[in-house]
Amino acid sequence: MEFRSFGRTGIKVSPLCLGCMMFGGKTSYEDSAAIIDRALDAGLNFIDTANVYNAGRSEEATGQALKRNGKRNDVFLATKVHGRMGAGPNEMNNTRRHITEQCEASLRRLGTDWIDLYQIHRPQSDMAIDETLRALDDLVRSGKVRYLGASTFAAWQLLESLWVSKEYGLNRFVCEQPPYNLLDRRIERELLPMAQSYGVAIIPWSPLAGGLLSGKYSRNEPPPEDSRYANLDANPMYRRRMNDNIWDVIEGLEEVAAAKNVAISQLSLAWCMQQPGVTSPIIGPRTMEQLEDNLKAAEVTFTTDELKAIDRIIRPGTHVSPYYEADWAVSQYRW
Repeated sequence: MEFRSFGRTGIKVSPLCLGCMMFGGKTSYEDSAAIIDRALDAGLNFIDTANVYNAGRSEEATGQALKRNGKRNDVFLATKVHGRMGAGPNEMNNTRRHITEQCEASLRRLGTDWIDLYQIHRPQSDMAIDETLRALDDLVRSGKVRYLGASTFAAWQLLESLWVSKEYGLNRFVCEQPPYNLLDRRIERELLPMAQSYGVAIIPWSPLAGGLLSGKYSRNEPPPEDSRYANLDANPMYRRRMNDNIWDVIEGLEEVAAAKNVAISQLSLAWCMQQPGVTSPIIGPRTMEQLEDNLKAAEVTFTTDELKAIDRIIRPGTHVSPYYEADWAVSQYRW
C-alpha cells in the first residue's frame, strides 16, 4: 500500500485504518487478534479504537493482540474519549477530570506507554473547548499522548479549536473523524474544504454507511436476521438511515460496481479512499471475510466517466441516509 501523510504531522499512515469497534464484543479476542495480524500483514499500520467500545474490551483485545505479535512499535495506534464509562455524573464528557482518568485507563487496557492519537469522540457544547484542549495538551507534554484528534465535530467547531490552540499556545487537533459515505456526502460542503485549507487529516468513519453499502441489503427483501437493521423498531436512528430514499442510490451504485466487476462494498470504500482531502477511511470488520473484502478496495480505480456517473447517482454535498442529526452537529450535518 502507498502510505499517506497524516495531515501536517509528517506521520505516514496506510490509506485504510482498521477500526476495532467489534473487537471484544461480537468479535472474540482470538478472532480480533487474527484480524489485526492479517491487516498488518496486508500493509495497514493504522488502528483505531475507543474506550467505550464494548466497555473497554475493544482496547483490551487490541492491546493483547499487539503484545502477542510484538508489533506495537509498527502501529499508529488511536483511541478516543468522551462517552460514559460509569454511572457517576463525571464519568463521561470532555472535562479535564474525565480525560485524564480515561487516558490512564486506556493506557492500561492497551498495554502501552503511549497513545499515538488521542481523539475527542464527540464535541460538547456546554463547556469551553479550552478546558478540553488544556487537558489534552498536558497529556502530550507528559509523553502519554503524541497527537490529538476530534471526531464528528462540525467545521466551525474544529476551526474554533484551532483558533483556541493558537491563542493559548496549546497542541492542536491534527485530524477529524467524520461520517462520510456514498449515502451521506454532507461534509463536502464545509468540513472537507476547511480541513484541506488547514492541513487537518480526515479519517472517515462508516465509509460503508453502517453496512448499507455492504451488498447484503435490497429494496424488496427483509434485512438479514443477524444484521443491525433486522429490528428497526428497536433503534430509531437505524430506521432513519434505512429509508425509502436509499434504494435508488444503492441500485445505481450496484450497476456501476457490476460493470467494473467489483462488489458494491469495494466500490464504495474505494470511492471514499480516493476523495480529495481524505486520508484513511476506517473499516470495521466483524469477521475475517469482511476484512478480506475491504482490503480488495485498495485495488479499485476509477475513470473520470465513472466518477461522473457516481455523482449523478448521489450528488456532491447531498445525502439520502442521515448519519448524525444530534444538536451539536446542527451546522454541519443537518440540512
